[in-house]
Amino acid sequence: MKRERMEPVRSPKLDCSAFVESPWPDSTIESCFHRCKRHVYMLLMTILQSAGSLSSFEPPAEAAQDVVYRWLKQHVLTLPRHEATFVTEAEVCRATGSSRTPVREALLRLETDGFLRIVPKKGAYVAAITEADVESVMQARGLVEDWCVRRAVLLGEPLAAALEQLLVRQAELQQDPVAFIECDREFHRTIVRSAGNPILADFYETLRDRQLRMGLHAIAASEERTRVVLAEHAAIVEAIRSGDPERAAGSTTVHLSNTLLAMRLPTTPGWVRSTADTRRSRF
Repeated sequence: MKRERMEPVRSPKLDCSAFVESPWPDSTIESCFHRCKRHVYMLLMTILQSAGSLSSFEPPAEAAQDVVYRWLKQHVLTLPRHEATFVTEAEVCRATGSSRTPVREALLRLETDGFLRIVPKKGAYVAAITEADVESVMQARGLVEDWCVRRAVLLGEPLAAALEQLLVRQAELQQDPVAFIECDREFHRTIVRSAGNPILADFYETLRDRQLRMGLHAIAASEERTRVVLAEHAAIVEAIRSGDPERAAGSTTVHLSNTLLAMRLPTTPGWVRSTADTRRSRF
């Protein structure tokens, strides 16, 4: 009996005419897909969109390190000003529901920012705020804001108008200390950024963060101080509108000097500011 010869099974050729301008009749399946991968990808995306599959896609969640960093920074900044304390990895893990790795990374970032110091086998040491710390931060603010306002004053009326809008909003927030301080920060941030130096602008933000723990919220809770702040801000706006760098710098110095004095005020009820105290607050 004669055995029939079996023909080898050949793989069918892929018709790529739907994807490319000219077909390649001699191409293999793999080669054809390689050449047409862009068209295949586009076709696949079209199919997914028509099926509504892409509507369920969500942007990636915020990195765990960033979540822990933000929580830990806020926690440190709200610690009592005059008390030193340790913060451990374990308690941060429990509070944030995070693993140790993002907590360690967040602690390292905060150490770089100057908010704490990592002590091996003990945790992160958060030092008490001293009067020297308060004065150092305000001196740094004075240097930055003096330089910035002298350059920002060249913008004249447009900058003055923007600051005036913030001033109106701040006046409406006198009964909300947290919002009042945030608006205060935006007022000064606008001046600093207007000077056009992004490095100084970033440095300025770290100074304002440090001030949160130094008691600015307590200052804003004083009705007398909020009125003074609004008046001093108004003087800065008018100085910028005048186009006089010296006047603008002078108004800013007066404001920062009085802020430093307010941060030094004793907590004893009935304490009254003296002329000598005001003179000593200048820097």
